[in-house]
Amino acid sequence: MRGPDLGAQNVLHPFASLTPEAVLDAVSALGVDVDGRLHALSSYENRVYELCCNEGQESVIAKFYRPKRWSRAQILEEHAFALALEREEVPMVAPMTVQGQTLHEVRVATAQQDEDGPHVHEHEHEHEHEHEHEHEHEHEHAESNTSEVFFMSLSPKRGGRWPELDDPEVLTWLGRLLARVHQVGEIQAFVSRPSLDMASFGWEPRLWLLEDFSLPAECREEWAQVSQAALALVQEAMSRGGATASAASSPSGGPGFKTLRLHGDFHPGNILWTPAGEKTAGGPHFVDLDDARMGPAVQDLWMLLNGERADQTLQLSCLLEGYETLRDFDRRELALIEPLRTLRLIHYSAWLAQRMGDPAFVRAFDWFGTTSYWRDQIVVLQDQCERMREPPLVA
Repeated sequence: MRGPDLGAQNVLHPFASLTPEAVLDAVSALGVDVDGRLHALSSYENRVYELCCNEGQESVIAKFYRPKRWSRAQILEEHAFALALEREEVPMVAPMTVQGQTLHEVRVATAQQDEDGPHVHEHEHEHEHEHEHEHEHEHEHAESNTSEVFFMSLSPKRGGRWPELDDPEVLTWLGRLLARVHQVGEIQAFVSRPSLDMASFGWEPRLWLLEDFSLPAECREEWAQVSQAALALVQEAMSRGGATASAASSPSGGPGFKTLRLHGDFHPGNILWTPAGEKTAGGPHFVDLDDARMGPAVQDLWMLLNGERADQTLQLSCLLEGYETLRDFDRRELALIEPLRTLRLIHYSAWLAQRMGDPAFVRAFDWFGTTSYWRDQIVVLQDQCERMREPPLVA
């Protein structure tokens, strides 16, 4: 589990350096003809902006990755997966290749400094400026105290609305879409990006919350007990996968569940639906592979389910009706739906706790960390324990 993203209250978060001028300068330095207008888009983990361009050109979306969350190699694997999906005509918004690459390093003056705009460093071409970089390395320590370095990518603007998940035809279409994603995802594995596993999504976040975060005293012991019981049930469910694959090849924890490259966070907010028109047939496309990782296929399906058990059964049937027209689905993975939901709940609490040094999180999640929040989490995890003891959904 990554350490806390907390800091002294008088120290500005690195994202504070991304002033409108810094964002515009970073994008224009790549040769994009921006006209000076930009809009911050809804994103908490990263910072994402829409920038308008001159002479009738389409707007571009600039994504600044949260510092120290992903390495260069991990982001490039994300981009490679996106571009592979795009080549197979899977409708997703992939990063643009600008000046020969999809990932750019941007150095921005810290919010405390009054320096000129950012400098864009093209990592791929460092060998062409060897002597210049030797000089830069002499000042590396000094620069690190006066500037922030961000990974940045650009993508085209694509609109759309949330999918209507109460429409069976929409769910069937999304099932076909996910099957196509997984057909590409199973071609090869991620090397640098992590896996969805018990350690990083369960035990490590739980330990961090108990040891490094101040849970309310009146809730701490009960949350510790119910989270331990919930994770024990998750572990039990994942160990029932059979023996069709080795544990080493199944990082999700189940020895019999095949893992592949996933979207990882396929919830309705990451799906954009466009209506049919004169020039387009309409339908879904998706965004944000920021949480792409290795895991079982069902991880990309269960977040589209909601409501009571009967509702989820119908929704799942529609999803699989579309999915299985293009790709086989291992029905044993249905037993992982509630365990995976449980892992997400525990991981989400730790994720929020580790972001409370970011003012955007404090504003958006001002309810987090209260006694009421943790009491609610205790009830939710108790309910998850009951759900995991029930027979899995069938479709």
